[in-house]
Amino acid sequence: MSDYREESLKAWDKVSPGWAAMRERFQRIALPVSRWMVDAIYPQPGQRVLELAAGLGDTGLLAAERVGPDGSVLITDGTEGMVEQARLHAEEVGARNVELRTMQAEWIDLPAASVDGVLCRFGYMLLVDPEAALRETRRVLKPNGRVAFAVWGEMDRNPWFGVLRDVLREREVLPPLPPDAPGPMALSTPGAVETLLDATGFDDIEVEPLEVTFDPASLDEWWEYVTTTSPSVGDALLKLSPADHYTLRDLVDAGYAPYVQDDGSLKLPGLVLVAAATA
Repeated sequence: MSDYREESLKAWDKVSPGWAAMRERFQRIALPVSRWMVDAIYPQPGQRVLELAAGLGDTGLLAAERVGPDGSVLITDGTEGMVEQARLHAEEVGARNVELRTMQAEWIDLPAASVDGVLCRFGYMLLVDPEAALRETRRVLKPNGRVAFAVWGEMDRNPWFGVLRDVLREREVLPPLPPDAPGPMALSTPGAVETLLDATGFDDIEVEPLEVTFDPASLDEWWEYVTTTSPSVGDALLKLSPADHYTLRDLVDAGYAPYVQDDGSLKLPGLVLVAAATA
């Protein structure tokens, strides 16, 4: 799995500019998720919060507002590209109580019991060893510190992803992955999050479903979003001939047809599992 980890980090680093370009679109959809997470760690003025696998750091920046100038937030990601994009955004919004650092969630380079809260939006599910990451999370949390994170729910409740995945696999553009492989749906099985938190020593476990809706203005806009932000899709398309690319696009559009509105926009439902627990 070490080879997978290295290749995955390279792939996410490569799409970091794309994520920066699409940041406002995604954050508008995911803002309720971030707000739930920040509320769930009970941030207080003067506290220190850690964000793992932060991507562009939007959730950590929300927490920075809550802990105030006497507190601090350490925003981390495993790729230098994402950290740099998060740094640029933090500077843009004038956040002064944040630190940004490249760090692997499975090996947190911090002392034990050094942070009051940990946030991880759509990160643990992408890791080779989410159990190791959560054990590390618990190690760096102070006694009674809180973790809050989000993962995607079951496939049939997330057609924004399922439609595309099915077409790509039917056309053999993407290879099938083993059931335990990291990915967007890696922790979607009912009870998986609770089991993982219990196994890693957390208490007061709570998991809630939270509905979101992707609402691109058109199929073209959605295709641009997917190809810009998905490492696997972007790389797979580069290997296709122009003819195969057009055929694939037609099939993808047909799959999303039930979600197209009268004005050509889309309403793509999604289900997020938000979770919190106490160290």
